[in-house]
Amino acid sequence: MGELEQACGALRGRSFGAFTVTDSAGVYAYRDPVDRSESKGQGIVVPFTEGSRIVFRLSGTGTEGATLRVYLDRFEPPGGRLDARVEEMLAPLAAIAEEVAAISRHTGRTSPDLVT
Repeated sequence: MGELEQACGALRGRSFGAFTVTDSAGVYAYRDPVDRSESKGQGIVVPFTEGSRIVFRLSGTGTEGATLRVYLDRFEPPGGRLDARVEEMLAPLAAIAEEVAAISRHTGRTSPDLVT
């Protein structure tokens, strides 16, 4: 996660095919909409100009043995390919996630343990 955080500056404005990273790539904080409290350092978000994003989060009580969660959110406009297969639509974002975070190099895994 530290390596990815350091790379965020270089990712801003970079294009990956049809996806261009926005200037807000980096560590994000969660802001509770009810009490307006803020929890900092909740993960790293890589947002794209067309509305898609990749979110990387660690879950667990510490960095040792933590689970890496990767969320792939793809924006598809009204009238777009809303009936396409999920795997097909998210494949470009999954490839970008691997390229920017080097998940397989860090974990030795080439596929997720769980997909929901």
